[in-house]
Amino acid sequence: MADIKFLITQELGVLGEGSKGWQKEINLISWNDRKAKLDIRDWGPEHERMGKGVTLSKAEAKELKHLLQDLDLDAMDIG
Repeated sequence: MADIKFLITQELGVLGEGSKGWQKEINLISWNDRKAKLDIRDWGPEHERMGKGVTLSKAEAKELKHLLQDLDLDAMDIG
């Protein structure tokens, strides 16, 4: 399997941290020298390892923002 090349072009923030020190982050990432996309995933310290995540195009990120702004998260039965 070929190596995956990535470059974090902008660190946007940390959403949370797991018990093993990994952080769920939201970043702009260029994958394999392509245009950067919005990316949400778990990262190990110093970004040396990563977990599975979600990568969104600009259109998908805009739609997610639209959907989230209308949610009443306090009324939802989520952890």
